[in-house]
Amino acid sequence: MSPTPSPEASTASRPPWLADNGDGTYRNPVLHADWSDPDAIRVGDDFYLVASSFHRVPGLPVLHSRDLVNWTIIGHGLPRLEPEEVFRRPQPGCGVWAPAIRHHAGRFWIFYPDPDRGIFVVTATDPAGPWSRPHLLKAGRGLIDPCPLWDDDGSAYLVHAWAKSRAGFNNRLTCHRMSPLGTTLLDDGRQIIDGDALPGYRTLEGPKFHRRDGWYWIFAPAGGVATGWQSVFRSRHVFGPYEERIVLVQGDTTVNGPHQGAWVTTTSGQDWFLHFQDKGAYGRVVHLQPMRWGADGWPAIGTHTGAGPGEPVLCHPKPVPSTAAPVAPAAGDDFTGPTLGPQWTWAANPRPGWWTLRPGQGLRLTCVPADDDTGDLRQLPNLLGQRLPAERFHVTTTLRLTGATVGARAGLTVLGDSYAWTGLERTPQGIALVHRTAADGAPEADAAPPVPVPTFGDGTCAAVSVGVEVDRDGRCQFLASARLEPPRPIGPAFTATEGRWVGATLGLFATVPPTAGAAGTAEVGAFRVTAPPTIREDAFHRAG
Repeated sequence: MSPTPSPEASTASRPPWLADNGDGTYRNPVLHADWSDPDAIRVGDDFYLVASSFHRVPGLPVLHSRDLVNWTIIGHGLPRLEPEEVFRRPQPGCGVWAPAIRHHAGRFWIFYPDPDRGIFVVTATDPAGPWSRPHLLKAGRGLIDPCPLWDDDGSAYLVHAWAKSRAGFNNRLTCHRMSPLGTTLLDDGRQIIDGDALPGYRTLEGPKFHRRDGWYWIFAPAGGVATGWQSVFRSRHVFGPYEERIVLVQGDTTVNGPHQGAWVTTTSGQDWFLHFQDKGAYGRVVHLQPMRWGADGWPAIGTHTGAGPGEPVLCHPKPVPSTAAPVAPAAGDDFTGPTLGPQWTWAANPRPGWWTLRPGQGLRLTCVPADDDTGDLRQLPNLLGQRLPAERFHVTTTLRLTGATVGARAGLTVLGDSYAWTGLERTPQGIALVHRTAADGAPEADAAPPVPVPTFGDGTCAAVSVGVEVDRDGRCQFLASARLEPPRPIGPAFTATEGRWVGATLGLFATVPPTAGAAGTAEVGAFRVTAPPTIREDAFHRAG
């Protein structure tokens, strides 16, 4: 089944990260961005991947590939988050946790948890959408990481884990009988694996259910997001008892906590495993490992030289040979399409009037009144963002304030628990180009002196250039120019930080104080995201 064509906006420049080396090999990570808790399936010649999205809207991203290396975004399973009213404001760490995707009875199924509400199901005939409204399969707090299994005899099951932050315990997996239509659970569930009874185990979660050669298989990580490993469990009976083996660890590599993902098989019968690695401000990036079944009947993942678990590979021949040009999920957007590119998400459910696309003139953001006087971007629902697309990249765009009241602001930000931004602010003296930072839990402070921007009689200011250059370790040098010239470094370098269970966000915003009413707009030009230029390298390090 071929996917609906992606609406991703194109740019002429090379993406900042390509996993396909162009010589029949690939490098890890295959997705160098925050595609957290990946799960994937193959249907025909096509692979589909879903990931956690937490509080981002739209949620439940769906990606497509023909070779497990080159991926594009084709849609989202959740246009908005429910309950609607709750997600009108940012809810960091809440929303959509680790999902599972399956293809059964001619339909695509995504089972996903909201840790504060329960386990939900959405379905579609086309993975690009539209998807059904969420159906609540099991209500409760702390229910996470669901995965279904339709057995050979037509019976169905669901396995899930537990979040200690909501349930008061974790490190356990529970299995239910489920109706074949995936609409109801048929029992109260049984604990089938107790991590507390396994030496050294902690935070056992993320189970993925499979059936192979007369065995029930559960692929499940343990040990924590940044420090854990991948385990596999097997039993002749769906409710156990289960044997256990650790199959993938960091070992001597730099790939920390390699775990939680998907076992997929190509049309040629080769097995592969997709998993994540936690990289702080970059989020949970996705790696692809070769996998094979040993003579003892257990899977071996990554490099495997003998007894013991495997370790991640950094480079390997591609699963599916192809002469197609390498691609990566969209990042830049020239704003000439009928809608925003699928890489963009809001910090909360969007409301009418927040944004407009104007053919040939770019993106217009309405200066939406903030909910309080702090101006804290971490609390701003109308922050339009995307994942950091690589370890090193360069962003440029243009900004202009129109009809803005005093206190109106618009800018480009890199936002996590701390943040920095550069852009425009309307003051009683006029419009200024500003650069500000906010430490974790602290208010904003100027990181560079404001620069006046020419303002016209109608309240419109001249357009300015802004940008950011991100280096390894999340080191961000913001760039700006009060004219339409290549932006130059402004202020000291800022080190990006992760948010609540997510990497940092590369974002755009426009806002006014809460008492101002919607007053003014920000005009945003083409948003360019490219591999970093080599020029300015000396200026970048001097600025730090």
